[in-house]
Amino acid sequence: MFQYIAFYKPYGVLSQFTEEGGHKSLKGFNLPADVYAAGRLDHDSEGLLLLTNDGPLIKKVLDPHFAHPRSYLAQVDGAITEQALKQLRQGVVIKGYKTRPCLAEMTEPPDFPERVPPIRFRKNIPTSWVKLTLTEGKNRQVRHMTAAVGFPTLRLIRISIGRLILDGLQPGQWKTAEKRDIF
Repeated sequence: MFQYIAFYKPYGVLSQFTEEGGHKSLKGFNLPADVYAAGRLDHDSEGLLLLTNDGPLIKKVLDPHFAHPRSYLAQVDGAITEQALKQLRQGVVIKGYKTRPCLAEMTEPPDFPERVPPIRFRKNIPTSWVKLTLTEGKNRQVRHMTAAVGFPTLRLIRISIGRLILDGLQPGQWKTAEKRDIF
């Protein structure tokens, strides 16, 4: 029987069950046995991680051909401009690759717990929040995209994969889901 788990991956935790490089792994969160991450979030990103034992679904999530949406909230360094948002929407060049067009909009600060450790605070430089919805997932893509338009990411939270949303989970918490909740 297939299992589908929506997990709020905390900052500093790897998207795997083996500890590496001094970072915590998924092992300490009492997740069901025999599930694996369908995709990943870097240790310095947080938010929704889908875990499952459904191999064909993992392949679908990872295959860029399916171009399913993934949404992120990024706290960026500086007051982001409409011009930067327009560039993000049209796609930007990162590492010699032009990203696909995406949805990008300024948003209010979300109601999430403070990150531990907190982001760096600089009294004279504001931060702003951007919601990005991508249909591809290159390594550290959101971070590279916001940096390419002059607004480096300070905090990154994935809030959805397809129709599956973070939905009130706190860092380290998880809940079961149905396949129909995802796509």
